[in-house]
Amino acid sequence: MQCSWKAVILLALVSIAIQYTAIRTFTAKPFHMCPVPNPLNCGLGQDVESFDRMCDEYPYFNYNSSRKTHIIILATTRSGSSFVGQLFNQHSDVFYLFEPLYHVQTTLIPHLSPSRYAVERRVMLGASRDLLRSLYNCDLYFLESYIKPQPANHTTDKLFRRGASKALCSMPVCDAFSPSDGNIEEGDCVRKCASLNLTLATESCRERRHVAIKTVRIPEVNDLKALIEDPRLNLKVIQLVRDPRGILSSRIETFRDTYRLWRIWRATGRKPYNLDLTQLTTVCDDFLNSVSTGLSRPPWLRGRYMLVRYEDLARNPLQKTKEVYEFLGLSLEKSVVDWIHNNTRGNNDMSAKHKYGTLRDSAANAESWRLKLSHDIVDYTQTVCQQFLDELGYKAVNSPEELKNMSLSLIEDKTFIPFL
Repeated sequence: MQCSWKAVILLALVSIAIQYTAIRTFTAKPFHMCPVPNPLNCGLGQDVESFDRMCDEYPYFNYNSSRKTHIIILATTRSGSSFVGQLFNQHSDVFYLFEPLYHVQTTLIPHLSPSRYAVERRVMLGASRDLLRSLYNCDLYFLESYIKPQPANHTTDKLFRRGASKALCSMPVCDAFSPSDGNIEEGDCVRKCASLNLTLATESCRERRHVAIKTVRIPEVNDLKALIEDPRLNLKVIQLVRDPRGILSSRIETFRDTYRLWRIWRATGRKPYNLDLTQLTTVCDDFLNSVSTGLSRPPWLRGRYMLVRYEDLARNPLQKTKEVYEFLGLSLEKSVVDWIHNNTRGNNDMSAKHKYGTLRDSAANAESWRLKLSHDIVDYTQTVCQQFLDELGYKAVNSPEELKNMSLSLIEDKTFIPFL
């Protein structure tokens, strides 16, 4: 019997929907520790409402509310998020994950199409929230649904940027290094540690008091409202922003193929007619929407949102880190202070060879875009992103001479006090 092409497409769509629904249904329930002495209370057959009611009566057995503060670093690509992530990764009591939502995107929407962006974004956000909830509860098995090829016996060597997480490169997850080894290079971790055992990773997560996740795949803080309002997660948001002129310059240098037309504009002085403007407008729109929500101080963000400009962090890394840690209620360990001193006075030529590297002269790097972009591109960016620039205190460049004058500061002194 022959099937029409419409029937084939319909069957394929139904199959995808069933698979995703199955993943969410099987894994979306948050992890709890139930009152002793009967651990069977946590069985899959337990009524959810009565279960939550029972655990609420014994709050000291609720795994998250009694022990952990959860942190999410909300950013966009090339905004300094890898650097900020390391400020938490160096803390001995923080379990840090670098971009776990990468696996959600590559599995569900590997080829993001501008024409279907709104629909695909909703799919991505739903799955991302489910995964974040599970990871903050130290349920790393949830990741297995998105890692390809799927892990065997809870073991994989395909976790994205595993080496960027100190917890995943040390005991009990990896025995290749001793505590005296200090800062472990990402490449050394990948080479010397065996495949990642997710059971041991889960154990490591539960041993630490805080979970921090860095992501560039959540566009706005509004998209996290359901997680922020969940009292059992105790989630706090560090919203990292950067001058869009700096972001654009960094992306042109880093993603050379994707931003090829921007490179042509910079080299020739002529704007290509088919330039993908969403590569710029999306950044500014998402930033503006998210920051506007945060600065409007809605009740659901009380005590849970802090806005950080990358430029402030680059100019005064230790002082700004102290402010962030104070907001989160974390102690600033010597290991974090040492890492800041060792990674904010590096060689920019060296760091340029490693697109996700964090060793650099942070103050000089913050406005290095002024030496790399043409005035035409800068002027266009300022026009498109004017509202965001004004809101965050970034000054406009009015001439080619001002652009190259590095002694002229382009950022206003502005304090963004957390909503406590």
